[in-house]
Amino acid sequence: MFDDEQDRKVIAREFPAKLDSMSVSELAEYIDDLKTEITRVETEMAKKKAAANAADAFFK
Repeated sequence: MFDDEQDRKVIAREFPAKLDSMSVSELAEYIDDLKTEITRVETEMAKKKAAANAADAFFK
């Protein structure tokens, strides 16, 4: 439970961000934030697929 809370990074920026006002280092940080979010979403998708597959197997 605590690991999930630590993995969640609070991002105080809008998606999509306005890129024209960002510096190169800010853009790099933005990319890292997006990659982190993608990984988090993919992990959640995998959990949900596993749960759905387990339910399907149970009811067959």
